[in-house]
Amino acid sequence: MIRLTELKLPLSALPVEGRRAADAPSETHEDRAPIAHPLAALKDLAATALGIPASGIAGLDVFKRSFDARKAELLVVYTVDLALNDPAQVAALLQRHDKHPHVSATPDMAYRPVGQAPINLALRPVVVGFGPCGMFAALVLAQMGFKPIVLERGTTVRQRTKDTWGLWRKKTLNPESNVQFGEGGAGTFSDGKLYSQIKDPRFLGRKVMQEFVKAGAPAEILYEAHPHIGTFKLVKVVESIREQIIALGGEVRFEQRVIDVLFKSEQGSQCIRGLAVKNATDGSVTELATEQVVIALGHSARDTFAMLHDRGVAMQAKPFSVGFRIEHPQGVIDRARWGRHAGHPMLGAADYKLVHHAEHGAGKGRSVYSFCMCPGGTVVAATSEPGRVVTNGMSQYSRNERNANAGIVVGIEPADFPSDAASFVDAFGAVDGPRYAEQAMALARAHPPGSATATHPLAGIVLQRKLESGAYLLGGSSYEAPGQLVGDFMAARASTGLGSVTPSYKPGVLLGDLAPSLPDYAIAAIREALPAFGRKIKGFDMADAVLTGVETRTSSPLKIPRGDDLQCTNVRGLYPAGEGASYAGGILSAAVDGIKVAEAVARSILG
Repeated sequence: MIRLTELKLPLSALPVEGRRAADAPSETHEDRAPIAHPLAALKDLAATALGIPASGIAGLDVFKRSFDARKAELLVVYTVDLALNDPAQVAALLQRHDKHPHVSATPDMAYRPVGQAPINLALRPVVVGFGPCGMFAALVLAQMGFKPIVLERGTTVRQRTKDTWGLWRKKTLNPESNVQFGEGGAGTFSDGKLYSQIKDPRFLGRKVMQEFVKAGAPAEILYEAHPHIGTFKLVKVVESIREQIIALGGEVRFEQRVIDVLFKSEQGSQCIRGLAVKNATDGSVTELATEQVVIALGHSARDTFAMLHDRGVAMQAKPFSVGFRIEHPQGVIDRARWGRHAGHPMLGAADYKLVHHAEHGAGKGRSVYSFCMCPGGTVVAATSEPGRVVTNGMSQYSRNERNANAGIVVGIEPADFPSDAASFVDAFGAVDGPRYAEQAMALARAHPPGSATATHPLAGIVLQRKLESGAYLLGGSSYEAPGQLVGDFMAARASTGLGSVTPSYKPGVLLGDLAPSLPDYAIAAIREALPAFGRKIKGFDMADAVLTGVETRTSSPLKIPRGDDLQCTNVRGLYPAGEGASYAGGILSAAVDGIKVAEAVARSILG
């Protein structure tokens, strides 16, 4: 087949259909029917590009569809794959157009497993964590016959949804079942974005998308440039993938928290021999024997990171970002992005991506950027620890809520992390805090100032907990979030009342002054960035837009190094994976990393 890119049509060429608003997992077959494409017009464009008659094209499949809104006349941009009536023509046409940047052979995107499990497999591999990374690691291992055991500290996705609503509606937090912990991982309560900028020469992302569709996701995610599912639909998809894993001989055990890793020595190397697992329902602790552990924790399993550090697992501090959530009326963003086409049923809610490099004041040299933009969504309470406030964004499939929201965050480096004993004690308590502080001082003496190696691996968690505890106090110590209008934030005055934008965060927002909630350099950088963003998106710095604090869990604050075989550099049989270990940033990249790690486990077992 032949692949053609950059086929452009005016928006008016699209068949106009009402954008589906069904968010419930029980959507009808019609809800999942693919959106119609202007196939005749695309066939004519493709024939012209190749210099052949349209009658010579036997079939045309849409691989990708995006929108180009850089000019007043909005364009729809397609990538298509063609089959010809005369297959013998394909090679000649490819040779004729070998210099054409938009003509190529359709790549082979089929997924092929690396092997099949032996019948006499002695010990089953274990996957710790059932977010996107752990889910796809377990799925691919199960598809290869390895019958993995999944340990998830949280609950099933439906129970987890009830527990999460308990915080949002009743201010009752379950530390083991919330936005961060439980079946589906943090991505379940998000926009459900399924796109990434990772390099993917093997098209593993396509494998992920196909598995999602097989599990009940809308078929359009296979061709949308910026596909998303939304929380309610993800619930059904997650359950379906779990059922597939179990049907293939795997196990998924909920409310099982790994509290220790057990080692043995082989040929001078430290190797995994098992895990100590605590059952949350009865408090019992059991030992699970295994020699292959995928550690797919997510970025919020702070107690498990501390345990791994205490056991000597190699890890290091890494940069991440902190900031606020910002909310605008979705119509403001639609008009700024789509112009006169705003409201077109095929466009839906517009998104954006912004970045600014601060040049002045305390924030000079810092990067400020939009993060996890949620069109037509809500700001949600995302803490997993008592006495702390964390914000995140979420959208449903329809993206039809009144506000748009995104994180506006500032990059920070390990050199910015706390190193004083008091901060470590506040973060880790009177027993572990002083011990970690002593380690931090020893590292600072032994390594160049400002380097990642001079920073304690858990120091990023210290900063996160400090900011989250501060936000809890600023919000009234009730899980309400501190908030401020953009106009007041820019003028450095406390907010006392709302304007035209009603914040969506539940349990609620307590207006005031956000300046104490972040370091001075972060506040200065955001104040410089907002007017710059307003010059890129008209209305972005509107005075009534609402800032809600704090956003701290943009990515993991530490990294667990791994070698070319994807195993931990100093523990054989331990496979750091996904967001928590800093090898992914979002649902798609985490799922892709899960596939890669599953393959590495299979190769190790198969020799």
